[in-house]
Amino acid sequence: MLPLLPFKKTNDIRHFINFSQKKLEMSKSKILVVGGTGYVGKRIVKASLAQGHPTFVLMRREIGYEVEKLQKLLSFKKQGARLIEGSFSDHQSLVDAVKKVDVVICTMSGVQFRSHNILLQLKLVDAIKEAGNIKRFLPSEFGIDPSRMEHGLEYGKETFGDKMVVRKAIEDAKIPYTYVSANCFGGYFVGNLSQPNTLFPPKERVSIYGDGNCKVVFMDEDDVATYTIKTVDDPRTLNKTLYLRPNENILTHNDLVEKWEKLTNKTLQKVYISAEDFLASMKDLDHAYQAGFARIYQIFYDGCLMNFEIGEGGEEASNLYPEVRYTRMDEY
Repeated sequence: MLPLLPFKKTNDIRHFINFSQKKLEMSKSKILVVGGTGYVGKRIVKASLAQGHPTFVLMRREIGYEVEKLQKLLSFKKQGARLIEGSFSDHQSLVDAVKKVDVVICTMSGVQFRSHNILLQLKLVDAIKEAGNIKRFLPSEFGIDPSRMEHGLEYGKETFGDKMVVRKAIEDAKIPYTYVSANCFGGYFVGNLSQPNTLFPPKERVSIYGDGNCKVVFMDEDDVATYTIKTVDDPRTLNKTLYLRPNENILTHNDLVEKWEKLTNKTLQKVYISAEDFLASMKDLDHAYQAGFARIYQIFYDGCLMNFEIGEGGEEASNLYPEVRYTRMDEY
């Protein structure tokens, strides 16, 4: 509890407020976000700042002429984040960056149609191991739990394999960790009613995978970031997987389409695609698209997001943090 002080001037009050803010900030872990300009990373930075954490963003020297990334980094600085220069080709720069913080969150891309940099995190693991001060590392996952995908389709399976390689390196180095399984991002799966090759909703007809009754978890990306930051100082999530499964966002494909039809007051023609036909349609696609279609198959046909119970090694986010008012998919 802060001491009561006699204030005689407005400046005294301002100094007290600043002191209070600094004291609160000191109680929060310092967070370094690696990959902060990306799709997930920019939301992690925003959530970290919003929850009062001293927030650092790695400014990689390899940025070159990517002016939009530079502008995004400068916008973070205006919001109160601190930029740290570093490079994955300079081990000492990573060690120096890590030593400035308590927690590292990596959000580097692991999807084939963007860039696939999952194994680059091994250099970050080496830096964290040498620095020796990190109390929590959250590697780049934020999707399907890779530990449950050993028997997944061969298409795009290297993503899960690479994530498990990183996990092994983290655990072998005895680095405290939290893994985040965020399931389906709304931007890729909700606005388009989970149709491939588009981000826009269908106007006349919609493809339904199988019978459309497989349970899926859909998430607002900002909520993913909010839940992620909640974990960093929470002993309940230490060395565990955080699963994002808020009850009202567990829907079937049919449920999702029905929500859209109610909102638009329009009924779409349903085309039901069997598992056999869906697999056959993947054969002539290039590697990146095969990987993407494999995810659709695993989610909507295999039901890989909801075909297991969360055991002792995991926690469910909305149960841990009921104060978070997560976005429902009709709102999304």
